[in-house]
Amino acid sequence: MDERAAARDLELLRAHVAGDRDAFAELFHRHRDRLWAVALRTLGDREEAADALQDALLSAHRAAARFRGDSAVTTWLHRIVVNACLDRIRRRQAHPTVPLPDGNRGEDGSGAGGLEPVAPATDHDTVLVVREALAALPLEQRAALVLVDVQGYPVAEVARILGVAEGTVKSRCARGRARLAVLLGHLRPTAVATPSTRGAPAAPITGVPGVTQGNPGPVEGVGSGSGRYRRDANQEDT
Repeated sequence: MDERAAARDLELLRAHVAGDRDAFAELFHRHRDRLWAVALRTLGDREEAADALQDALLSAHRAAARFRGDSAVTTWLHRIVVNACLDRIRRRQAHPTVPLPDGNRGEDGSGAGGLEPVAPATDHDTVLVVREALAALPLEQRAALVLVDVQGYPVAEVARILGVAEGTVKSRCARGRARLAVLLGHLRPTAVATPSTRGAPAAPITGVPGVTQGNPGPVEGVGSGSGRYRRDANQEDT
């Protein structure tokens, strides 16, 4: 994001805090596609993603006055959305009788619709398999992979969004790719390992159609205005 766009985001957030009733809506619409894409890919279900996005926006709306301006507004918003998604996943895991989402509920997107591209019929099964594989990953690995490999955000920006070191993001991605390589190995043509390929790091995941382009470069600044969204900074991956 360029400096002018970042400055406009900060201007809108400050206007919202000052009482401008339209400022926050404009800020949301500036980032709506990317925030929705992150929520959808993290949760794998349109209704869950729409609910998580709504929860996140309410949190951001209420916490705006506590934003100190020491990070980009878009980084702050993404962090709130990611944590809203992870909260929903944790609650879902605490109630295992609730069926896992199949990613197909709610054709209207429950208020956030129209932004997820429809996979071609021939690819639909593969997309569902990849979503299920992502859902099987530990939460921290899933969040890192969605942001880096699916959405295309730079590692440095993902580190700011997740509130962890860049090395932690790389480690989570590497471990997540290794797990996905096992879970999705049947989707690849059989190949004989050679000295040049044996032991090579796993490639970024494919099979989930992209929704948006990632940011062209890292956003300056770290942290958010609320400690509520700083989580798992030192948590070991599993």
